Amino acid sequence: MTSPRRELYAFLEAVRFFTRIPVSNRIPHSAEGLNDATRYLPAVGILVGLCSAAAYSISTLILPQMVCVLIAMATSVYITGAFHEDGLSDMADGLGGGWEKLRILEIMKDSRVGNYGVMAITFALLSKFVLLSNFSTGWIPLLLIAGHSFSRYCAVLIMAGMNYVREDASSKAKPLARQLSRNSLLVASGFGITPLLLLPISATLTGATLALLATVWLGRKLQKWLGGYTGDCLGATQQISELAFYLGALAIIGA
Repeated sequence: MTSPRRELYAFLEAVRFFTRIPVSNRIPHSAEGLNDATRYLPAVGILVGLCSAAAYSISTLILPQMVCVLIAMATSVYITGAFHEDGLSDMADGLGGGWEKLRILEIMKDSRVGNYGVMAITFALLSKFVLLSNFSTGWIPLLLIAGHSFSRYCAVLIMAGMNYVREDASSKAKPLARQLSRNSLLVASGFGITPLLLLPISATLTGATLALLATVWLGRKLQKWLGGYTGDCLGATQQISELAFYLGALAIIGA
């Protein structure tokens, strides 16, 4: 049984690792704590979604909706330091430019951004802007909260169902790579699924189904080419499943 203090520390460690939100240096940092923090990745999604939703709601008081969508997107990118967008870009470069596992991993680790990465991140950002802009104003804050949390839950599902493939100790995601316990998966499920209640059940089911299908599709692709996942693949999962979630919801509650 874990103590409330340990759970609080695990959540704050997740905030420190997955966002740029300042966390006190008094909160201990360790590989074990970072592994515990994995179960709070969807909770971090709720936090990011709330900040993005707040930025959107405030800006709607004086600005047109499409500008407000851009502000909401910029807020989430700023808070996370483009952490997940960078993962999508790296994964696209790796899978697009490599034809065997070691070469794909080498490309993904390269700090330079290639053509595939540029196209992937450009398409993802433009798609998110177009999708969100086609909802009525009242739905967007709720969609941001649900979309950010559930898409991070999809990344947790990748971790729960696949093996981590990088062997180098320098990988920043390696402490996250241990197999999730049943209790950790339950905690992640609670934070990932509960925000879906903010939306109509039909929109929730459609959006979540498309997000899960996208996760399964990506997982099969990663298993084929890599035999597992890397930290970049988790970021890509979050981005792709978030887009799929908005697309599914748009089919039901679009403006």
